[in-house]
This record gives sequence, C-alpha cells and structure tokens, in this order.
Amino acid sequence: MPLGRAMVAGAVVLVLATFAATAADRSAVIDPSSALSPDTRLQHSLQGVVDELQLNGSLANKHLAVSLVDVTDLDRPRYAGLNDSEMMYAASLPKICALVAGFEQIRAGQLKYTPAIKEMFTRMIRYSSNADASLAIQTVGFDYISKVLTSPKYLFYDPKQNGGLWLGKAYGGPNDYWRLDPIHHLSHGATTLQVARFFLMLQEGRLVSPEYSAEMKEILSKPGIHHKFVKGLEDQSVEIYRKSGTWQKYHADAALVEHGGKKYIAVALMEDKRGGEIFPQLIQKLDRVITSQ
Repeated sequence: MPLGRAMVAGAVVLVLATFAATAADRSAVIDPSSALSPDTRLQHSLQGVVDELQLNGSLANKHLAVSLVDVTDLDRPRYAGLNDSEMMYAASLPKICALVAGFEQIRAGQLKYTPAIKEMFTRMIRYSSNADASLAIQTVGFDYISKVLTSPKYLFYDPKQNGGLWLGKAYGGPNDYWRLDPIHHLSHGATTLQVARFFLMLQEGRLVSPEYSAEMKEILSKPGIHHKFVKGLEDQSVEIYRKSGTWQKYHADAALVEHGGKKYIAVALMEDKRGGEIFPQLIQKLDRVITSQ
C-alpha cells in the first residue's frame, strides 16, 4: 500500500543520504545501465520465446519481465532483457539482499560466520524459510542491508535506474516492517536487470570477495523447492544456483544454470496466477536458446 507523503520523503532522503555517505569511493562506482548491454541476436531469441509462449500481452501490460545472460565466456557476457528495468513485487527473491549484506558484514568483521549463521542463510535461500529470513534480516539490520544495496560497489537499488532490488520488510515476526521503496512503494521489489547483475557478479567472484562469492554460490545450490525453473529443468543434467519467490499472483525466479558446457543466468518476474505453470515452460525455452547457440 502507498506510503504517506512524509514517509515517502523520508525514504527518499534515506536513499540519497546513503548515496552521499558512500560518494567518496567513486573509483568503485558502477553504471548499471552499461553493465549489461543487449546482444542483438540474443535479444531477438528472447523475444521469440515470448512470442512462442504467447506472452506478449503480459509484456505489454508490464506484468512480465525477463533477463537472460549467456556467461559461458565470462569475459564477454551476452545479455537480453524485456521490461528489465520495470520494478515489480518479487516476494521471497529479495532474500538474496540479506545474503549479500550478511557476507559484507562478515567480511567487515561485524558478524562472525558460525555454523549456525551458515545454516540460517542456507535455510533462508534453499527452502525460502520465512523464519530464517526474518532472523537474518534482524541480525544484519535493515539500515545495513540498504547501505549495501545502494552502495557504489553494487548499486543494486538506484533511483536513477527506476529502483532495483529492495528489501523493506521481513517475513513475519516482531519488528517486521521497515520501509517501502521510495519509488514504487514495494516491500519486496526487484528488476530483472539488477537481479541478473547480482548473479553475474556472483559468477565473477565480485560479490563481497571471491571467497565469499564461492560460499554464497554454494548456499544458492541444491534448491530445496521443486517448482518453476527447477521443475522445468528436472529432466536435464544441470547445476542450478537459484532463488525464487511466490506470493498470491506474483511469481519470481532467478538462477545461474550450468548445462551442456554452457552457463547462463535467467531471471523472470510475473504478475499472473499462472506464473507457476508458465515458468517451467519459459526456462525450458531459454535453456534451448543458450545451449543451441
């Protein structure tokens, strides 16, 4: 639901203040708009997939967003996106925000990486445990998570790019609510572009550090929920590193997939009660696009 004007203004001030506080580190600033530029051939193929699945209506209504990145050659990633800067409700997908912020805190020596902390993160990601997600969010802190998302190192949430990844509410329990994002008033939001960037940086070893990127990748492996992208690839011999989200008619899935000597990132957000049925078909066709090129 929308924030009051005063609350919106406060959230905008918070985001801008976070940007200002980190402005000294300009050598690390990323331009998200140029981080992944479209590849003409892959863009054409992605549009073809949407045509085949008869999803152009959802695309036109901005109820569907998709990003696809071929990272087989990590020095030359190939990107395609449709509605990729449209911020949508993403349910449990933004739990990855708590994951990367937690590891930034660990790297900074502010949080000890114990077996219990690893188990908490693992349950939050693999099984999408709301209890563990809320515990992780409260452990790391909303302010710290926001600082990481808006930092020049990542810019996963950038007002100049129509927002991006946002985690403004826990998933149940005390102190659940923090702030809705100042642009679209979402508690759990994402754009497929920014999620694709998250997984690209993970694959590059640039989330926190190479060591912690590898640790996060391991946590994202072995999905414990068998639906959407995982269901669509169940008959294939693949390695998949994934986080999904579901709430009522909102569906989200994001994965780094290794299959047939190819590696790619697929991200989809959809506002449609049929999303759970559509996503397995979508990932199958995206997989064929990558493995056939």
